[in-house]
Amino acid sequence: MEQQRLHPADDRQTGRIPESTSPPGLAQPLIAGVVTAVVGFSGAFAVVVSGLRAVGADQRQAVSGLLALCTAMGLLAIGLSTRHRQPISIAWSTPGAALLVATGRQPGGYAQAVGAFAVTGILLAVTGMWGRLGRWVTAIPAPLASAMLAGVLLPVCLTPVRAAVALPSLSLPAIVTWAVLTPFARRWATPAALVVAIGSLVVLRHPDLGSLAQVLPTVTATRPALSTGAVIGIALPLYVVTMAAQNVPGIAVLNQFGYRPPTRSILVSTGAATALCAPFGGYALNLAAISAALAAGPDAGPDPKRRWIAATTAGATYLGLGLAAGLSAALLTAAPPLLIEAVAGLALLGTLGSALTASVADAEAREAAMITFAVTASGISVLGIGSAFWGLVAGLGLHSLHGVRRTAARPRP
Repeated sequence: MEQQRLHPADDRQTGRIPESTSPPGLAQPLIAGVVTAVVGFSGAFAVVVSGLRAVGADQRQAVSGLLALCTAMGLLAIGLSTRHRQPISIAWSTPGAALLVATGRQPGGYAQAVGAFAVTGILLAVTGMWGRLGRWVTAIPAPLASAMLAGVLLPVCLTPVRAAVALPSLSLPAIVTWAVLTPFARRWATPAALVVAIGSLVVLRHPDLGSLAQVLPTVTATRPALSTGAVIGIALPLYVVTMAAQNVPGIAVLNQFGYRPPTRSILVSTGAATALCAPFGGYALNLAAISAALAAGPDAGPDPKRRWIAATTAGATYLGLGLAAGLSAALLTAAPPLLIEAVAGLALLGTLGSALTASVADAEAREAAMITFAVTASGISVLGIGSAFWGLVAGLGLHSLHGVRRTAARPRP
């Protein structure tokens, strides 16, 4: 799992990039850090709340989850970036939240989902300490992992179409806003669509948001419960999509900009934090992938040795955004569920496109990937285990059969 790409001036013993001797110039990394957090939060918190509600959380538990995730993301980003002097941005697993939406409520209720979150955290931490587990995950053929992710995302990404017909006055302004902004300001398209959707809701429906005391964030603990169905149906797929769609691309982004990320420290920290936050609704913490480029790239300043300030600023901003968790969840709860799912679908369309492209790129694995995609997207549940697991099982089975056929067809010496 340790991916090594040395920065020309890095410290080969600690992996740190030495401090720059250039003038401070803090404005650019500070602004980039705030933008990273605001875009990451506003573009995906609707997916997170929808995912927690789908597996059985009530409004207070969803608010608690949002607050716990923001707090942990902020503290981890500040701690890791300051310690390693690298722009290590931490995020919640957006594909993981989509998985929760697709999986739905467990027979034993929200407590079983919380138990699955804790198992996911343990698996992430063990991956950092035991490299073999990470190699097993990366041994899953990439087209199959991408196809499973695409199957998880498809039902969510179809909701804007359904919302446009069922709730045209509320959803169409948001969809049009997203479509107009995407070619010109992609990172702001989903946040703007969310603002327009909430604005339409306030103007047309006049929702009762209650008193300020009701929307202040509170921490609510749920005692975890374990079940085979939740572990296999939630924990394992959540672990796989978090590793494949968040941690591995996040490491690649940092490598691309010349950093040598401390993979072991990141996985152990985010895994332990996930396990600790699970009773409060923290379902999965990981290295940022898409938003990582905002803090690690040129937008965070011309000097790569000072971009860690951007990730630290993003962490501090997430701590502040966590205080808005109650109001955010209250607005979403006041909205029709289909409207919020539609905004979540808009946020995930780009990820769906990338996953579909990666799933069909390899002609030899294409059929197995499509089986994985079809079974996962079907939303079936067998033995209390969700479709993501069965999709991966079906795809791996067909992939193995194709491997046997290719081996048998080879001419013997």
